[in-house]
Amino acid sequence: MDYKKIRKGISRYFAWCGLRLCSLIIRVMPQKWLYSFAKGISSFGFFIVAKQRKIALETLDIAFGSAKTDAEKEHIARDCFTFLAKGAVELLFLMDKPRLLKERVQLFGKEYIDRALAQGKGVILVSAHFGNFPLMLSRLALEGYNIAGIMRPMRDSRVERFFLNKRIRLNVKTVYAQPRKACVEESIRVLRNNALLFIPIDQHFGTGGVFVDFFGKKAATATGPVVLARRTQAKLIPCFILRQRDDTHKIIFEPSLELKDAETDEKTTLINIQRLTDIIESYIRRYPAEWGWMHRRWKTKPS
Repeated sequence: MDYKKIRKGISRYFAWCGLRLCSLIIRVMPQKWLYSFAKGISSFGFFIVAKQRKIALETLDIAFGSAKTDAEKEHIARDCFTFLAKGAVELLFLMDKPRLLKERVQLFGKEYIDRALAQGKGVILVSAHFGNFPLMLSRLALEGYNIAGIMRPMRDSRVERFFLNKRIRLNVKTVYAQPRKACVEESIRVLRNNALLFIPIDQHFGTGGVFVDFFGKKAATATGPVVLARRTQAKLIPCFILRQRDDTHKIIFEPSLELKDAETDEKTTLINIQRLTDIIESYIRRYPAEWGWMHRRWKTKPS
């Protein structure tokens, strides 16, 4: 009997029940209590999910080393848990209230997208698991953009269907990262339809990517944005969503990144993925609590 599989099944079942319960509570909860509820969840979660807390603190230590004290790292980890809880509550609350969602999320640098779309080749939005990025996709769809996001399916199919249905209602298309061949084909279709394609490249990629510097350490990173941009002539635009003090959000669009050519295709890809990673790192350094530290980013080492 596979006890590990049974434990995971039980854990996922209770997580699913928790999601449904929170969803029901949030549906009847006054808006003014929303973020207090999220803070309560995050405080409880920070002590309960010991494995994720441990990974977050270890990842912060790898990234910042002695540049930050242990107290500073723990403060970032706590804020990270709080922001994640707030983000989850916002998704449950705002994705069913499009008008309110539109009011609470502002766009800055939208002209860079419009200018790129005018060329008719599509736009690749390069970002990270940073801030409430699913809210960003929803907000862009409400603005009238044709948008798709490359995503890994959640481990629990019930949770995946729950959020997939919410994305469908808001006209956010999902392109699943696996199988890879189907992902590439669908991504090209999206771009040739002159749409926006959101690709986060901040998580461990294993084999098949390139190793670039991230916080001074080599990290296995996906090459999709650069490969697709070279193949379709789509523009690359870095973008990030930032939480404000009043829990509204700003979406920041950077100017499009013009690709630099090198003597080989491999070097061209490496150079430009490094440039995109540098932009992502700069935002994480400025707003460290916005990034998901509960992830082993440097899991694979270069041979």
